[in-house]
Amino acid sequence: MIIRQLTYDHPDAVRLNDQVQLEYAERYGDEGDATVLDASMFLPPRGLCLIAYDPEGRPVATGGWRTQRAGEENYRDGDAEIKRMYVVPEARGRGLARRILAALEADARAAGRTRMVLETGIKQPEAITLYASTGYEPCEKFGHYRTYETSRCFAKPLGGA
Repeated sequence: MIIRQLTYDHPDAVRLNDQVQLEYAERYGDEGDATVLDASMFLPPRGLCLIAYDPEGRPVATGGWRTQRAGEENYRDGDAEIKRMYVVPEARGRGLARRILAALEADARAAGRTRMVLETGIKQPEAITLYASTGYEPCEKFGHYRTYETSRCFAKPLGGA
């Protein structure tokens, strides 16, 4: 597998985002994640978007981070927020999510971020297991879904640059 840095509005990123939105809708019975995102949020050094490709050149996984600062949605200064972690069903179980997550953490750390945060939901137990197994711990809820009962928020200190 090859992981490439691309823009959030790249056609492959858009295609994978559309797929993850469908999965959210299937799991939660709604229209997907309503968090407002813009491609500029994922441009270095304030963020990053990664796409993994299989040996045939098909996009099979994605993940990104964006800068957050202290404000009304319970973020803290120094936060980097994980968004749109997704692996297509046929590529799951190969460690792609772990590889993308590690690359996102390293990039956010290099950009001077001090804490990685993410929000997921109770109907994504495999995501919760991944994050718990890589050092994320439950934290105060933040972001768009902070008032939702089905929402779970996690954080991980990034340490020094």
